[in-house]
Amino acid sequence: MDIRTVDSPIVRAGGRWLRRINDRHPWSHNDHFHGWVLRRLPVRRLRVLDVGCGRGLLLSRLRERFDEVLGIDADAGMAVVAAARFAGDPAVTVRRARFEQVDGTFDAVTMIAVLHHLPLEPALRHAAELLAPGGRLLVVGLARADSLTDLAWDLPSSLLNPLVGLVRHPQPVRTPVDDGGGGTHTEPVMPVRDPAETFAEISRTARKVLPGARVRRRLFFRYTLEWTRPR
Repeated sequence: MDIRTVDSPIVRAGGRWLRRINDRHPWSHNDHFHGWVLRRLPVRRLRVLDVGCGRGLLLSRLRERFDEVLGIDADAGMAVVAAARFAGDPAVTVRRARFEQVDGTFDAVTMIAVLHHLPLEPALRHAAELLAPGGRLLVVGLARADSLTDLAWDLPSSLLNPLVGLVRHPQPVRTPVDDGGGGTHTEPVMPVRDPAETFAEISRTARKVLPGARVRRRLFFRYTLEWTRPR
């Protein structure tokens, strides 16, 4: 039921047209949800862990709200870029590490577009183990579309996506980007993976592992998961 794989000439032509607009007026769906994360932080803010920190944009925002910030990324390139961003800041640590290698206690654990890279149930259990009482898990994730309900969310997201891009990035991008020295500027590419679990599967697993978890569908091909460890 994924509209991106519908075998219809009209749908495919429309998809190509939307992709052309999106490529010329790009915007980050993941960065869009930083506000959702920041509005739901716990009261106690001593330590926070950002899993799959990428280039470190969310880390910079968490840095303003927590005494100690740890970012991890399994990708070496991403970890290097994020570590360089916070070089000399003793409050921020960036490590190349897998999530299951992390120990300690945190007041918040954040994941944006990361959970589908991990084994779902073990990752949720490990997140719960890392949280201090009253600590909060905040996830923005991707799910595999497989139902009419998923399609009902994907269609408006597909139509709204280029409009948001035009507002946020009105000038079309030009590629490749000239670095000023006769070459092109390149950065490590963010690792991507298609989600394996559906929204229904994620919801069932989350509510089994994290009683009381709030899992909600969102526009722009995302869902959110929020859970607070009981005191």
